[in-house]
Amino acid sequence: MLVQCCELVGIGRNASIASLRIRNDLGLNRIDLLIIALYLAGITLFGLRFRRRQRTMRDYFLADRDIPWWAISLSIVAAETSTLTIISIPGLAYDSNLTFLQVVMGYVIGRVIISFVLLPQYFRGELYTAYQLIERRFGPELRTVTAALFLLTRAAAEGVRVYAVSIVVSIALGTGEVASIAIITLLTLIYTFEGGLAAVIWTDVVQTFIYVGGTLVGLVTILHLVPGGWTSVEAIAGSLHKFQVFDLGLINPAVASHWPHLNFAMPYTLWAGIIGGAFLTTASHGTDQLIVQRLLASRSQRQSVLALLSSGVAVFFQFTLFLFVGVMLFVYYRVPSSTFGRADRIYPTFIVSRMPHGISGLLIAAILAAAMSNLSAALNSLSSSSMMDFYLRLRPASTEAQRLRLARLATVAWAMVLFALAVLALHRVGRVVEVGLQIASIAYGALLGVFLLGVLTKRANQRGAIVGMVCGFAMELYLWGWSRVAFTWWVAIGTCVTFAVGYAASSLWNIPSHSEPQKSATTQRD
Repeated sequence: MLVQCCELVGIGRNASIASLRIRNDLGLNRIDLLIIALYLAGITLFGLRFRRRQRTMRDYFLADRDIPWWAISLSIVAAETSTLTIISIPGLAYDSNLTFLQVVMGYVIGRVIISFVLLPQYFRGELYTAYQLIERRFGPELRTVTAALFLLTRAAAEGVRVYAVSIVVSIALGTGEVASIAIITLLTLIYTFEGGLAAVIWTDVVQTFIYVGGTLVGLVTILHLVPGGWTSVEAIAGSLHKFQVFDLGLINPAVASHWPHLNFAMPYTLWAGIIGGAFLTTASHGTDQLIVQRLLASRSQRQSVLALLSSGVAVFFQFTLFLFVGVMLFVYYRVPSSTFGRADRIYPTFIVSRMPHGISGLLIAAILAAAMSNLSAALNSLSSSSMMDFYLRLRPASTEAQRLRLARLATVAWAMVLFALAVLALHRVGRVVEVGLQIASIAYGALLGVFLLGVLTKRANQRGAIVGMVCGFAMELYLWGWSRVAFTWWVAIGTCVTFAVGYAASSLWNIPSHSEPQKSATTQRD
């Protein structure tokens, strides 16, 4: 069915005869499959090399804090780049234009905020998770709440990301979607289970080069296949405003009965991008254990800042690359994305059906690289929070060997959870990149609001912060289920509600906050 669809698309009025001759047999051949198999085997074996270095929890969850800044920078980029990004961002540009870059601009601003506001707090003491900072400032109850919220929402969002892998693998290899999810989950689990964060970071470095290099090759190949090359792309895409980056998102006074104002229903406007993107990244990179764990693994606060800021430059380049792929695919096909079933299938379908052999195998391996790097990051961060924020607080007398064994078992348990959630996501989501961002955004506002209450105020206390967090989370649930407000605004609104209500509730209770930093039980032992 898919091959027939590809043939119809390729033989349509806008596909050139010359481009069809490049691939007279649709699908992957032995060369492509060999490249994919070599990648999967090679990256798994490479990750296993780090097993012998894992002797303590510090080794397993923080890589002994001996990772250079540039490796952490590339790992951050890989951790926030999943299969959703590589297959869904081109689909987004195919259906629209380059306005998503406004959100990426906010991503860069958010990194600057984290560097000045949150990172100095993380490097005061020996922290393993972001939520130990909450206990040090407020108390153990709020640490439990924030860590539990992270575990629930991260698992849900990651389940959608793992599901996205099945779209690519099933198209490329012809395996069923469930089998595709199982293959990637198992291979990623092997080296994450054995090598800990060190294996995750260094495999991320390799995988970043693979998927960025592969996408560059793909971009050049698409440009070669389009009749007329860049001249045609510029003329066709330009006439249809596909290169548009900025959108003020104002409601036209001719339509509305009042002066122009912001349209909060539009997700990709300048204001939603700059403000919403900044809040989203401040939350995702400043309060989410997935990224904070990498920042804590750096050799110093200065190197952590350097890694974070440089990753912003890399991410901007990366999203620009993926969006241009989508624009060029639109010029090549010029048919509705519904022809492919969904926009997320356009790029992987093109790779399998139109790319020269060898290059198609490389690009599928590149997409799998992004999937595995993101999944390994999620497994390690979920395991670290489970152990440090929950288990070790209940069993502080356990030995180092017991802790390490249980940390690996927790990694296995979370792999099974993510596999189950990915299977549940089959046929239940729309454009996967937006669904993934929406799920994450539901909790980020409440989390960021609590962190800012702790860092920016002295009056806020644990009871008030919990009330604010509940209200902020309830607001984001409302925005998600019953409003037309675009998801890019959710984190900003949730953060403001959490901060304002938390501060007001703390003032009403007038309970003294923990003015002096208090080390948690796990921190004291280390």
